[in-house]
Amino acid sequence: MAVDAGVEAAADNGPIGDTTDGLTLSALGLRGAIGGMLMGLANLVPGISGGTMLLAAGVYPAFIRAIAELTRLRFRVRPTVLLGAIVASAALAILLLAGALRTLVVEERWLMYSLFIGLTLGGVPLVWRLARPASTGLWVGATGAFALMVIMAVSGGAGGSREASGTLLFLSGLAGASAMILPGVSGGYLLLLLGQYEPILGAIDTLKSGLLGSDGGGFDLSLVMQSMSTVIPVGLGVVLGVVGVSNLLRWLLARYEKPALGALLGLLVGALVGLYPFQQPTPPEPGFMHRGVVLSAAELSEVDPDDWPLDRFAPSAAQVATAAAAIALGLAATVAISRIGGRKEEKEGSSYARV
Repeated sequence: MAVDAGVEAAADNGPIGDTTDGLTLSALGLRGAIGGMLMGLANLVPGISGGTMLLAAGVYPAFIRAIAELTRLRFRVRPTVLLGAIVASAALAILLLAGALRTLVVEERWLMYSLFIGLTLGGVPLVWRLARPASTGLWVGATGAFALMVIMAVSGGAGGSREASGTLLFLSGLAGASAMILPGVSGGYLLLLLGQYEPILGAIDTLKSGLLGSDGGGFDLSLVMQSMSTVIPVGLGVVLGVVGVSNLLRWLLARYEKPALGALLGLLVGALVGLYPFQQPTPPEPGFMHRGVVLSAAELSEVDPDDWPLDRFAPSAAQVATAAAAIALGLAATVAISRIGGRKEEKEGSSYARV
């Protein structure tokens, strides 16, 4: 019992450090809003992790603790402001940009992935700042998590959609939320594996059309209700997944700080393996599996181009230069985000109990 009480106190006092420490309330909310927007966009893209974007924005540890506090019905101003900013901006980004971002990634994949690489790279020094000084446990956790990400990247993906029951949609929301919390693990990728990526994004787009009006029309209750058969079970799964995984992480970070931080670092670096930018959809060949069925040559026309397999291609010099510029832009954006309120943080020093 004494051990558990010690863990509880350590978790409350922020044992892992926090790059939001010392920020003003407005700077905290702004950084949280930017991190939430990036998280929302990332969760729409297979291969990109929402947790990675929160790490890149420097709000990940505080986000985990804020959720843990909320589930224990503790309401403090700073955690509440941060959590509200992240959730609101992420939800808005998903609602408004689900269709547009998916189209952009499909049509300009190499350019968008280059940008995501830069955003992800910018999170590495932030995590390292939390994890140092290095220890054996840190390197063990980092190596294991990195190896896991490499295995996931080379094992291939899945495409197509499957007929969804309420249970499958709930499990999809649970898996997607769990991946959203874990840096380096893509919620969109897991939805692809479950065959629910397109149905869920389609339902979100339908909900947006119903709320905002489509083709110049106003609020459309029928479209909103049509989307609810998907949105409600997925939403319930998301809530349960976020609460469960965040509290598990809080416990791990309190008891096994160095291995847990090492694992986060390994997930972050390992995410880069799956973001190799120079790949493009190619028409499938006979024997391609779609919706659980191996297709013959005559059936290949049924496959939507969005579900085509990805193959690497040899980039031109101009593409390499453009990709490098996009990576630099993403890295610069992450560094800029991490410096929001930074002067005050440097002056006041470290006080982990604040968030």
